[in-house]
Amino acid sequence: MRHETQPLDEPVQAGLWLDALAARCPALGPAQRLKLAINQEHAGRHDTIRPGDEVAVFEPVTGG
Repeated sequence: MRHETQPLDEPVQAGLWLDALAARCPALGPAQRLKLAINQEHAGRHDTIRPGDEVAVFEPVTGG
């Protein structure tokens, strides 16, 4: 698990933030396949990340 702090000056659309993260960290793979949670709740690309929010990025998984 990797942690990073990235301060925001203003709210940003989650999809734009995720695209920028994937561009900065190519090992994550295409941003479209990644999932996010904002403040420990599943979020979509159209949700908003606000200053002070906790964001988690994870790969899609299946359970059995």
